[in-house]
Amino acid sequence: MNDRYCPECGSEMHALELELEGVIPYCPTCEAYRFPRYNVAVSMIVVDESTGRVLLLQQYGKPHWILVAGYVTKGESLEDAVVREILEETGMTVSRFHFNRTRYYEPSGTLMCNFTAFVADASELCTNHEVDAYRWFEPEDARASIKADVAKWFLESYLDSL
Repeated sequence: MNDRYCPECGSEMHALELELEGVIPYCPTCEAYRFPRYNVAVSMIVVDESTGRVLLLQQYGKPHWILVAGYVTKGESLEDAVVREILEETGMTVSRFHFNRTRYYEPSGTLMCNFTAFVADASELCTNHEVDAYRWFEPEDARASIKADVAKWFLESYLDSL
């Protein structure tokens, strides 16, 4: 059970069977079931509209190529998070985007929501302090270069749908 203490009163919770739902954390003090909470993040396949190339990043001293991504803040829509994260990390303005799919990432307890985001002016690219390196890849080169499991799955799913 991931949620050991009640988010309302702080009491230790117990796993209890709830009919038609399965085993759910239960707070005996509040006498309430507490459905698990998790983080939500957006992950974006950033595409240059004029060339069709895909942007991949390296961050936090790691040599892996990854997608642009970030957490959704409280009260923020997924759509607003897509635009904000791309602007914050790359300085680029999103011209249009569409939702692809989701996947739960167990190590951080995060629901990853993937989008394809198109930028009309790749010359706006000006990365922030979170980005160690960046590169525009031809789609098949991006496929071969990305290694992170969830990001790779998102990118391959998108490329396979073209």
